[in-house]
This record gives sequence, structure tokens and C-alpha cells, in this order.
Amino acid sequence: MVQKHLKYFRCFLFLHVFEEIYSPVQKIAFPPLKNLFVKRDDLIDPYISGNKWRKLKHILAKAKADRKTHLVTFGGAYSNHLVATAAAASRSGFTSTAFVRGEEVKNETLLLCRLFGMKLIFTDRESYRDKHNLFNSNFASDEQAYFVNEGGASMEATIGCAEIINELTVPYDHIFCAAGTGTTAAGLLRGIQRHGLDTKLHIIPVLKGASFIQEEIAKYTPVSTHLKLHLDYHFGGYAKTTPALISFIKNFTAKSGLLLDPVYTAKMFYAIRDLAKQGIIGKEEKVLAIHTGGLMGLFGMKDKF
Repeated sequence: MVQKHLKYFRCFLFLHVFEEIYSPVQKIAFPPLKNLFVKRDDLIDPYISGNKWRKLKHILAKAKADRKTHLVTFGGAYSNHLVATAAAASRSGFTSTAFVRGEEVKNETLLLCRLFGMKLIFTDRESYRDKHNLFNSNFASDEQAYFVNEGGASMEATIGCAEIINELTVPYDHIFCAAGTGTTAAGLLRGIQRHGLDTKLHIIPVLKGASFIQEEIAKYTPVSTHLKLHLDYHFGGYAKTTPALISFIKNFTAKSGLLLDPVYTAKMFYAIRDLAKQGIIGKEEKVLAIHTGGLMGLFGMKDKF
């Protein structure tokens, strides 16, 4: 009887975590644009925030449907995905393990992972490249283990990210989103296509030489003329910054009250302003920026500020 009640309680926790959402759209002053709006996915949850909530929602539902109880995933030492997965697992009746890229370290991000019950396995960078081999080598005999790719990259994740478009109550001329793996971008594109919108989807890859993102998007949905990739706003590559980007973050947050992270969202907002100044985005057009959370990325670069 106790086990039966525990099963129902865990089911309730899962539904509570992933069915309630608070993600308003707010207009902000952002010259030269007159109509910039921000989809505040960063407000969904303090630890399962932004696109991480979107991605994990259907991943965990699939794991539950497959009767798995142990999430195994991957990320760097300052990975927002690891914290989100650890938090979601602890609230939904899963255990969790993460392969962490690089030498063993201690920081604020990994502290949260441990507090949420996640086991951490630090892995050299060469071995880390083959994630499926890592999973099979360590958990092939664990029938409860469920593979969750780095960043949550999966078809289930794109389904969750497509739901952003479902929530919009007015049309926009342009939607902007930063990209690492392209999973969120694929979901947004799926949503735009499904609703038959004329909206242009502008993706800002945060990695250097990221033209491959279009190929990644194509794995999940047909690439259409809605998609626009802007490859010149990486500021040196993933997790790289410049004094200009740090200055932009400081000024933006002081004037808008919105926090940005240096890895993803800051590069996106910088690109929006620059494209508007160039006239590529019309000053009167309606623009929506997807704030994908990721604010713990600030901790990894606190020395820059």
C-alpha cells in the first residue's frame, strides 16, 4: 500500500513540475528597435529554467513510459543542463548520473547537482567525445538507465521547444534564439511551420564555425526559408567573450533589469541590436527574443565582471 501511494505521489510530482509554466512575454526598451519583446522562459523555474525545462519535459515523459528510473547525461563543469536534469530527476522520482567533461573540479553548478542527488563522473575529453560508448561501458547492465544526450538533444526536446510557438498570442515578424546544439532552434522552426506563420526565425550560434547547426536542425524538421543563421556573433567561440560583450551585458542589465548569460543570451541580444542598426531588422517590426535562461553561466565567468 505504501509503495502504491509513493508511486502516485511521484506521478503527481512529475505532473506538477512539467505542466505548470510561467513564461510571460514582456516588452523592453531596446533602441533602435521600437517593438522588442522577450519571451521570459528564464522565469519558468530557478533550476529547470528556459529551454532546459522545454527539452526535459518530454524526455522525462519518455523515460517514464519506458519504465526507466535512472537518468544518465553529459555536460561541462558549468552546464545548466546538468543542474536542470539533476533538479528535474529529484522532483520526479528519478536518480541521476552525469559524465562531466574534464578534470575534477568543485564549483557552484556542480554543488547544486550534488545537492539534487546527482552522481558525477569526471571524464577526460577524449573519452567524452563518444557518449554512447561511455554510457554502454558503464551502464549497459543497468536496465533502469536512460540515455539523455548533452543539452537534451533529441526529438522529444524539439517537441517541447515547439510548444513555445503554441503559447504566443500575437504574430511576430522575427523570432530570435541563441543556439548550441540546434535542438531549440529545430523545435521553434517546427512550431512556426506547423502554425503556417510568416515569421523569420533568426538563430545565433554561440560556437565558432557553426554552419553545421543547419544540418542538425534538418535532422528534426525540414529546413525552410523561415530560417536565418547568423554565424558572426560567437565572440571567439563557445564560452568565449570579449570586453565589448561584457560591457554590453552590464549596460543591458542595468537599463532593462534582465540578467543575461555570457554564453548564450548576451550574444543573441547583441546580434539583435547590431542587425537592427544595419537595417536588416526594421525598426518598426515586431521582434521576439527567446530568453532561454542559462544564467548560471555567469558563475563560470565571474572574473570577467
